[in-house]
Amino acid sequence: MEDFYKTVLNLGVYAPLGCALAIACLWPFVSARAAKALSLAASAVLAAAGIALWCAMPADGSFAFSSDLTLAGVALPQFALNGVSAPIFALAGIVGFAAVWQAACSEIRNAKLYFMLLSVMLGGLAGAFASVNLLWMYAFHEFALVPTFIAMNIWGGAGRRMAAMQMAVYLTLGALVSLAGIIALYAQSNAGGFGLQDIALAAAANPLSAGWQSAVLSMLLFGLGTLVSLFPLYSWAPRAYASAPTAFAMLHAGVLKKFGLYVLIQAAYPLLAAGAREWAWAIAVLALFNVVFIGFVTMAQRDLKMMVAYSSVAHMGICFLGLASMSVLGAGGTVLMMFGHGASVALMLMLSTIIVNRTGEWEMSKMGGLYRRAPVLGAFFVAGSFASVGLPGFANFWGELCVLTSLWNFSPAVCAAAATGIIISAVYALRAVANVFMGEPSAEIAGRFGSIADMTLREKIPAAILVAALLAVGFFPKTVTTGLDSCLSNVAAYAQTK
Repeated sequence: MEDFYKTVLNLGVYAPLGCALAIACLWPFVSARAAKALSLAASAVLAAAGIALWCAMPADGSFAFSSDLTLAGVALPQFALNGVSAPIFALAGIVGFAAVWQAACSEIRNAKLYFMLLSVMLGGLAGAFASVNLLWMYAFHEFALVPTFIAMNIWGGAGRRMAAMQMAVYLTLGALVSLAGIIALYAQSNAGGFGLQDIALAAAANPLSAGWQSAVLSMLLFGLGTLVSLFPLYSWAPRAYASAPTAFAMLHAGVLKKFGLYVLIQAAYPLLAAGAREWAWAIAVLALFNVVFIGFVTMAQRDLKMMVAYSSVAHMGICFLGLASMSVLGAGGTVLMMFGHGASVALMLMLSTIIVNRTGEWEMSKMGGLYRRAPVLGAFFVAGSFASVGLPGFANFWGELCVLTSLWNFSPAVCAAAATGIIISAVYALRAVANVFMGEPSAEIAGRFGSIADMTLREKIPAAILVAALLAVGFFPKTVTTGLDSCLSNVAAYAQTK
């Protein structure tokens, strides 16, 4: 059975990459419809593999399904999943399938290139979260990042070139600093390779000094924090998500942005516990700026897509606060929050695009009354909004609850400040529901209000998939926490507070 799951894991990673390669090699013979079908099939393989492996994870959360493949005598990257990576790998598959389905329902010029890039991004995402080698993690992340820049410049919305340039500058800087931190960690540990186990064994035999740990963690925190839009290096994210093509925005905001947090949880904190302890308060303060300051900035937005984009940045603060607590509960809450936020922000970005396309307006004040014309769209939007604010029954609730509980042990004052973020998010989320769906239609859309249609069946399917994922973890959080708790409990860095 173990060999079967190894094959499933490899299929999950290589199916999207194989799809992209097939489209590229058979370019003259592949039609746009065939490219859509191939990409959708590859994303379905990744989603099925992610869910199957997540369900099959051992209860102790240790690395499983480790695979070593060679191609023409060359060793391919080694993949394996543990209690931390399994739910995020599954998230990549779920959001990836929803994003590709959304794109397949849309009219896209040069569709072959679009779906080839989308498949490349999916394969990069899967590889980044399945790799057990830090250098391969980094390489797969960069591989997934490039299609976003290309797609923004070709299919992006208003202001796409400036947004793409700003995103390129910030993320290139963050990636370079992250790479420097990874190399420094490898060099100082005197490890025999970049594998997580190799570095962990070397660090245990030759512990890094507290000063070196702090220095290396500062590089990783700065670089990876930029990728996750930690304050003050966040300004690239809202513009990028509002301007990027919807499918790419869903994948980037929903999954790729979690890479920085993932590496901190999976590698940096376990290997640099003393450095993490040194930076805990700095992380907490910066994260509070995300939660409170960016929360108020989100409240000030009038553009629907910009509101969703800024809310994504604000919620990253909750994730970093979980790390700052340096506890199993806090780190576990961060992973739960990563899953919940990934599915909910992908849903909200998709629904925002549908609303803008239906109304022809971006400003929420120029909408209104849509619930009468599009009740299903309204129901999905309400569900996505409730998930974002952490309503019980959704995955986000357990993430926020765990993080806030862990923060009370870390600092009651920080916990109280973080809790205001829930109130702020409730204000802008409910106001968006009221402005877009309740009341009377605005003068701007009154003339075409009668022609506004509800979601089609094809549009409902990806939305239903994302809501189902949020509810599944919301009602059965142990699907994530069982292996996650066992995995994190073995890490000294997460035993600093209760």
